[in-house]
Amino acid sequence: MQPPPAPYAYFPDPGGDPALGLLATGLAEVSHDPAALDRPGWWAAVGEFDGRWTCARFTDLRPAALPRGAWTGPAADSWRSSLDQRQYQSGVQAIRRHIATGAVYQVNLCRVLSAPLDAPGPATQAGEPNSPAGLARRLVRGNPAPYAGVIDLPGHGVRVVSASPELFLRRDGDLVASSPIKGTGRSEADLLPKDTAENVMIVDLVRNDLARVARTGTVAVTDLCAVEKHPGLVHLVSTVTARLRPGTTWPQLLDATFPPGSVSGAPKLSALRVIRELEPARRGPYCGAFGWVHNTSGAAGRARAQLAVGIRTFWIDTEDPGHGSGPGGEPRPGAQMRTWLRFGTGAGITWGSDPLGEWRETELKAARLIALASRPSGGG
Repeated sequence: MQPPPAPYAYFPDPGGDPALGLLATGLAEVSHDPAALDRPGWWAAVGEFDGRWTCARFTDLRPAALPRGAWTGPAADSWRSSLDQRQYQSGVQAIRRHIATGAVYQVNLCRVLSAPLDAPGPATQAGEPNSPAGLARRLVRGNPAPYAGVIDLPGHGVRVVSASPELFLRRDGDLVASSPIKGTGRSEADLLPKDTAENVMIVDLVRNDLARVARTGTVAVTDLCAVEKHPGLVHLVSTVTARLRPGTTWPQLLDATFPPGSVSGAPKLSALRVIRELEPARRGPYCGAFGWVHNTSGAAGRARAQLAVGIRTFWIDTEDPGHGSGPGGEPRPGAQMRTWLRFGTGAGITWGSDPLGEWRETELKAARLIALASRPSGGG
């Protein structure tokens, strides 16, 4: 039996050769306490939507190509959704009822797609027919993204490949920036007044989040509703910046801003209650955070970091997908444990949302990436 592959993290250079980037190896420690990010060192970090963090400190950093790896992928027709079209559209209507009562203004409604990965395929030297590096190679070629990367910690339950287009937090000392995405279409002509209104609403939420830890008067909107083009679609993107108060720690910054407002809703606490009510599967790292933190000393103010919102993100785990189970997405009694590839997709729901249109937006966001990750149906 082959030993498990060595842990690593990899982030492509978005401004250079997409096949080259920063490779981190030499795993020194793993912590589930985000306070670890205030300690010296280079950390890869994954924050799950429900607040569980995995922070991995690596000691060997170097420019390198993406590690080699095979990718067989699941059959294209093996994907299942935690919410089917009828259930998703009913969820949109339920959110509109919550909006009518004044409980919320906007809620991001998501579904998790799952497909089995235990089909036979060619093994890599590490004995894996489906390695995160193999999937990442497909995404780099077919769907380059500014905040792409791989964090592979096979002994710690974290195997994540992201093609995220969205910045959650960039930090350089006390300066932080966040660039929420709200508004998606196949082209700029598809963007509606509803998309602009939704973007402005979430910008206001991000401003309020950052203000909880920012120096008075430093929160600013430096870009509002700019159109960004990505493979197969366009987004409306805004940017909010702030200067942190002296001594602000990573737990304080994350307590103020996490989970990202663009993938939860407004007001955030009320939106999270609605999400728990309507979504049957855990989001895991989808809609959480994904990236790196580098501290050159023990002072939190010396930190540099880039954390993406965990959208357009795949993850591998070994459990039942939770279809037909309770609200927490727990495994069904007696369910066979298998290896699954998962991918989340969602849309922001406002009073002006059309249930069918929102369902189609979730399909648009998923279609290209699911096709890249899958093999033809029937194993052909």
